[in-house]
Amino acid sequence: MATNLPVQSASAQTLQTYRFPRDKLRLTQSDPERCPLILVACGSFSPVTFLHLRMFEMASDFTKFNTNFELMGAYFSPVSDAYKKAGLASSVHRRVDPVAFRYIANSCRLRMCELACQNNWGVMVDPWETVQTGYTPTAAVLDHFNHEINEVLGGVERPDGTRVPVRIALLAGADLIQTMSTPGVWSENDLDHILGKFGTFIVERIGTDIEDAISNLQPYKDNIYVIQQLIHNDVSSTKIRLFLRREMSIQYLIPAPVIEYIEQNELYLDDSSVDGKGKTNGQGSGRASPAVGSSSKS
Repeated sequence: MATNLPVQSASAQTLQTYRFPRDKLRLTQSDPERCPLILVACGSFSPVTFLHLRMFEMASDFTKFNTNFELMGAYFSPVSDAYKKAGLASSVHRRVDPVAFRYIANSCRLRMCELACQNNWGVMVDPWETVQTGYTPTAAVLDHFNHEINEVLGGVERPDGTRVPVRIALLAGADLIQTMSTPGVWSENDLDHILGKFGTFIVERIGTDIEDAISNLQPYKDNIYVIQQLIHNDVSSTKIRLFLRREMSIQYLIPAPVIEYIEQNELYLDDSSVDGKGKTNGQGSGRASPAVGSSSKS
């Protein structure tokens, strides 16, 4: 049964007013024989697409039919603007006070995620990572969810009234596991923390060799769950921004309320950062603490 607390819009929250979203979170298990599970999708979501939403649906089916998990809820955790990924800076209103730049850039992506899942069964938007003033490694984001759900809320309740901890896991596309298997992209400590303590559900993607990637992550193979796309979808935020820049239609690629929001606020019209891969020159794709020997900051 989901909680019935009043909902505060994620896009309206700040670091000072933050509240953990739990309006769609089920706190009582239906099947005591299964392990309760929460899935967390980290990313830019600039903008959020139907594939992002489909990932949760595919994961829900996968856990139900192929695992011993019971899905209790799921979350979008959009990155902070401090991530400095291509396409983030352009996700602001064109007519904006520069002083308010960071807040509005964050709130735009949060609001689009909210609009995308407003009628969804159990997907929520957590603004905690987004409102941070600095970049937050994925490992720390998963720790945050573990703290809020298992320490603050005390886990979930079984039908007999006993309480059990919830398994927190990362939900991501196949390109993420590929970067994790590439030496130097992720720090060894973060890899061990994410894959060893939490685990990940990976949705396959066209053009990515998942088996090859997992072969380099053998110590964690039991914590890596691969979800097949039975209907392939390769839409991406990068392609959406490219279509918008070229004044092409994005109907039926992203949710209608998100399209309306983009049009009303004139987002992405001057997005010159799109290079076909969604990265700025020289930028890696791992969302982690710096690898050993790296001089970059997290």
